[in-house]
Amino acid sequence: MRCRGNIARGNARMRAESRYYPEIIETNTRRQTEICTRAFFGARAGWGDPRPDPIFVVGLPRSGSTLVEQILASHSQVEGTQELADIQRLVLELQGRDPDLDDPRYPASMTGLSRDDAARLGARYLDDTRIYRSGKANFVDKMPNNFRHIGLIHLILPQARIIDIRREPMACCFGNLKQLFAQGQEFAYSIDDIARYYRTYLELMRHWDEVLPGRVLRVHYEDVVGDLEGSVGRILDHCGLPFELACVEFHRTGRSVRTPSSEQVRRPIFRDGISQWTNYEPWLGPLKDALGDALERYRE
Repeated sequence: MRCRGNIARGNARMRAESRYYPEIIETNTRRQTEICTRAFFGARAGWGDPRPDPIFVVGLPRSGSTLVEQILASHSQVEGTQELADIQRLVLELQGRDPDLDDPRYPASMTGLSRDDAARLGARYLDDTRIYRSGKANFVDKMPNNFRHIGLIHLILPQARIIDIRREPMACCFGNLKQLFAQGQEFAYSIDDIARYYRTYLELMRHWDEVLPGRVLRVHYEDVVGDLEGSVGRILDHCGLPFELACVEFHRTGRSVRTPSSEQVRRPIFRDGISQWTNYEPWLGPLKDALGDALERYRE
């Protein structure tokens, strides 16, 4: 199948040119779980900037984050922005060097922050993102990779809402493998890399659930497709927002969308992509094997 061959060749070329090392992500995840404990957050309760303006939508690319953002941006009190890099910039400041290298200063550097430091970083995030806003009470930051920094987000913005949009692993990973991203997301160009990244994502999200119970709302993409109105209600409740029908009719909302899902969110709920990966199932055995028990654990 020509399409399958093109995907494989394109991924091989992009992977050969990348500087991605899955071990760095896995090591950082282990450090996050060692440092960001219940005791760590308990000793810092009430720190950070208390304003509740941001709504963070996290997860993996191609998991439905653009759909959730469009639902929220259809609300009269919510500003849709884009995939903001402001949390990553704060991380680089705390890390202090090349993000492609394994630097133990982050997340360890979070232990050296004072109450004033946490408030200052939260205020700086809100100040730096003001350029994307038009005066509405809340705004969405849908950078998917921010799932790696939920500990920092909680520390500096304790009243921000966080939503984890999760998609069935075969569909999500295949969606990444066939996508050429404008920049970043270098884990998406190899079956082994994307499977390891997905498993690491599950591991870290389980940790956040344990140490910050109730802090993150988990939304499964398949549930949104199957029960749009019910899912919209859950999302708005979590964000402290009243129900508005416009959020169910999200495809009518006119705004600039710059992700690969830009066309999908212009139509009513998109069902075609849920099982698209099954057309390639005969060639995706290695992906199934690499995902292992993540095929079941993702619903936890």
